[in-house]
This record gives sequence, structure tokens and C-alpha cells, in this order.
Amino acid sequence: MSIIPVFIPNAGCPHQCIFCNQKTISGQGTNGLAAARAQIEKFAGYVKASAKNEIAFYGGSFTALPLEFQEQLLQLAHEYMAKGLAGEIRMSTRPDYIDHMRLDLLQKYNVKTVELGAQSLDDKVLKLTERGHDAKAVELAVARLKERGFIVGLQFMLGLPGQDFNSVKATLVKALELKPAIARIYPALVVKGTKMADQYVAGTYKPLTLDEAVEQSWYMYDGLTKADIKVIRLGLQPDEELCKPGNILAGPFHPSFGELVKSYGYRIKVQKIIAQLPKGVYTIVITHPPHLASMVRGMHRANVKAWEQDGNIKIRFQEGKEFGVIINDRKTL
Repeated sequence: MSIIPVFIPNAGCPHQCIFCNQKTISGQGTNGLAAARAQIEKFAGYVKASAKNEIAFYGGSFTALPLEFQEQLLQLAHEYMAKGLAGEIRMSTRPDYIDHMRLDLLQKYNVKTVELGAQSLDDKVLKLTERGHDAKAVELAVARLKERGFIVGLQFMLGLPGQDFNSVKATLVKALELKPAIARIYPALVVKGTKMADQYVAGTYKPLTLDEAVEQSWYMYDGLTKADIKVIRLGLQPDEELCKPGNILAGPFHPSFGELVKSYGYRIKVQKIIAQLPKGVYTIVITHPPHLASMVRGMHRANVKAWEQDGNIKIRFQEGKEFGVIINDRKTL
């Protein structure tokens, strides 16, 4: 399955949130129907046609667009679906622009998945980031989408103004109550051309460090996945436009952010086991599938160094079908 992304940066948004500059993030500067067609044509040149592919409208707030333009975009998607390029449509939008009239239109064109830019479920954070809606709007939107049978996704940001770790934990609790099918987790970055960039320069906003972002993202990721909510993205896609010099002023950006988060998860799982061991010298064998070797070890063997730091632990690795921990020949995980 391939995603065919169509970026409509800031299109439909009633205002610009303090962290947002979608033209920089997406690399797409224009919003019209011709621009959307050009993007689909670009991907059609090298994506294998399949009914499993999805045409995805990202970047703006799709359901906040004028209804006529929404329908034109959906008709465009169906034109390429009729050619066999894709078989499904998904989109991202704001939670406060989900009502029955708009959902009627989405169902008319068989839209399958709707992702809501929740960002946080803490009203204080939503106000400080000038989202223009509260957490209740997210709850109502999720309920309406589920009533109509849509696959619902929620997008979260960490490190926003007014958002500490306790706020993140409270947001996770509410997210689990809403039970979306999928989720995305992004650490907030200071991108040029945003109000948050002005706050950063003025010294009134401080972004998360990379270590803080990894820890908080793992907390969200672990909580969501344990509840069978699939996290489909960790961190912004490191595309050419976003990574141009000067576009990211500050913040916990890393091109392999998702791998850092998952690697951190393995680190703390083993650390918890080590912390419960009586004093002594131990040989710990960690089993893992071959494709997880670098993630389990950590970037530059960071996990191994953390596990062996007191000198009483010696780590060995062994390929296996699943992740596991064997201590002095006794399996514990």
C-alpha cells in the first residue's frame, strides 16, 4: 500500500496556529485544484497502481474548505481512483469543522479515514497555542465520525507552550477514552514564519530537548499501542523543504526520531529488570529479530552503554523470533 499525499497547506484553516507554517513543512506553496492534480500526477509516475493505495489530503483543514472546493478535490481523487491508481481517500482536518453536512459529503465520496489535529486535550494548552477550539470539540468530532463509520485518527504534539509532562499524561488518559483507531505523535519544532518562532526568539518559549521529546513520545506511544491504537507516525517527515537550512530554528528534530523513541522503549524495559536484580554480577542475553538489532542496541550502542554502566552487567545479543531477556540462562521477558 502507498500513500499519495496531496498537500493543501493552511487551506481551510480559519487562522494560523502559533506553531504552524504548513508551506514550509510540506514544501507545497499553492492550494488550487491544478496544484492538487500536479501532486497526484507526480506520485502517479512511480507509485504502483493499486486499490490498496490511498489518496490523502494533508496540511490544511479539509472540512473547513468551501464545500464546493471540497467536492472538486474529492472528484479529482475519484478520477484517479477510476484509473486504478488508488482505492481509498483519507484526510486531515480540524475537530471543530466536523458536522453532519460535511460528513454527508465525505460519505458521498466514500472517504475512509479522517485524522483530527487534536494536538492536545488540555484546554490550557489549546488556548495558548491559539487552536480556536477546546478538548470538547475533539470529543464531539470523534463521536460523530465513529457514528458514521469512519476510521478515526488523532494527531498529537508534545512540547507546546504551557504543556508539561503532566499535561501530556492527562492527554493520554483522555485519548484512551476516545479510542481512535490510529494516532500520530509529533514533537513541536520552532519553524520559521510562525508565532512560536517569535516567542522563541523573545525567550518566552523553550522547546523540549531531544531527550525530553523522546521520553514523552515513548510514554504516549507505549500507552496508545498497549490500548491497540496504532501509532502510524513518530516525528515529522524529514523532507527536503523542512530540512533546508534556516527552516527549523530550534526544537527536538531528528531524521530518525521514530527509531530513537522505540529504541528508548527497549532501554527502559531492560533497565527496569536490571533495577530489580539483587546485587551481583550478571550476564544478560537479549534476544531480538534480526531487523531490530540496531534499535535494540541503540544509536551508537547507547542502550548497551546504559545497561552496562555500573560494571556488574554484561550484555550479549542473540537473534530470535521475538524480543526477550535472559539473565544467567533464565528467561525473564
